[in-house]
Amino acid sequence: MVKDVIVIGGGLAGTEAAWQLAERNHKIQLFEMRPKRTTGAHVSNRLGELVCSNSLGSKLYDRATGLLQNELRMLGSLLIASAEKTAVPAGGALAVDRELFAEEITTKINNHPNITVIREEVTEINIDQPTIIATGPLTSPALSEKIANLSGQEYLYFYDAISPIVVADTINMDVAFQANRYDRGENEEGDYINCPMDKAQYEAFVNALKQAETIELRDFEREDPNFFEGCIPIEQLAKRGDSTLAFGPMRPVGLTNPHTGERPYAVVQLRRDNLAGSLYNIVGFQTNIRWGQQKAILQLIPGLEDAEFIRMGQMHRNTFVNAPTLLHPTMQFRTAPNLYFGGQITGVEGYVGNVATGLVAAINLSRKLNGLSEWVLPIDTMLGALCHYVTHSEPKHFQPMKANFGIIPPLAEKVKDKRKRKELYATRALESMANSIKSLGDELIEPKHIPIPDKVI
Repeated sequence: MVKDVIVIGGGLAGTEAAWQLAERNHKIQLFEMRPKRTTGAHVSNRLGELVCSNSLGSKLYDRATGLLQNELRMLGSLLIASAEKTAVPAGGALAVDRELFAEEITTKINNHPNITVIREEVTEINIDQPTIIATGPLTSPALSEKIANLSGQEYLYFYDAISPIVVADTINMDVAFQANRYDRGENEEGDYINCPMDKAQYEAFVNALKQAETIELRDFEREDPNFFEGCIPIEQLAKRGDSTLAFGPMRPVGLTNPHTGERPYAVVQLRRDNLAGSLYNIVGFQTNIRWGQQKAILQLIPGLEDAEFIRMGQMHRNTFVNAPTLLHPTMQFRTAPNLYFGGQITGVEGYVGNVATGLVAAINLSRKLNGLSEWVLPIDTMLGALCHYVTHSEPKHFQPMKANFGIIPPLAEKVKDKRKRKELYATRALESMANSIKSLGDELIEPKHIPIPDKVI
């Protein structure tokens, strides 16, 4: 049965949703407001552009994001396939060349016969028209107002930050060194560039962060600036205590400096940002320090004293709906049956989670249009647990959530070994997903079980 569907937003969730619906023979109008209206965070007009990190998280089988990636492979995700096609070396992580990744998605979407891409801002919502809203953290003010009016309550929001990017050949490798933590990864030389610090260098760096002047927030960002725990700017972490960074993004565990043969007091890691290896982003270094000061402070990092930065860190507003009040675990809006939400606007955090909820919304909207029952995923899968969490949390204290084993129901028997416990979680989740797919009866999804290999998927 062919039904026209509107998908609003050309990011990760929107493109995944549009593709899944189009593959199920629905005609799609995919609205993306860029380039007519920019966001302040995007740098191109491509669909599926990654604006923060270029990493989709760990692909290790015993990590939450690795499990979620496996589940999305079972469901035939376009974006996971695109990520694998444009991947760059990143140890145990699935990281991509962000330009090639966005170009791959843009080409796929533009060439699909059932998808029409419309470069216009959507400012109205027709609740009688089958629609998926996947406008992400930078939803335009006009559409935000319409969603707020429809929900009968104000938007919630937090703040997200973008890490700086460095030109690789300006890094001083006489000081820095290549290595993965605990020598993990397929590249013997190591996929990460590590900038080691001794105690004095670390303390000077932390003091500089504490004294730095930050960029003034824009008018719509000034009210109650709450920082999401998963993406706090480094200057905020520094103010929490002198050792906070050393136990956070600058922890030195699993690394030995080959120049000295010793473990550094602290370390700054850089991850490849493109396939050519010409650009590296600073891992976990989101910041909102003024750009002039920011460069000077970052050049205090050993190995980056003469580094060229092609992008400085910045912070931007990130909006999401109160999902426990507004959404079903199918991503359907509670008071408007033809309206679904997907991606970060649902309160799901992380690239892979955004893709996943867009996929769930698409499958359920397609089933609704074809007179089939809704698909609620088992909560012992990572995707099912994530959808359940964001739609069943305490509404008054709801905060965004990323994939993690803490939201999955416990095993029947206690397992003390942490690695073994996560392995069992993953095995159970993939078997449960395979069974759920079989019961779904979707001809586009092969009900396969993905075996867990020794190290990475």
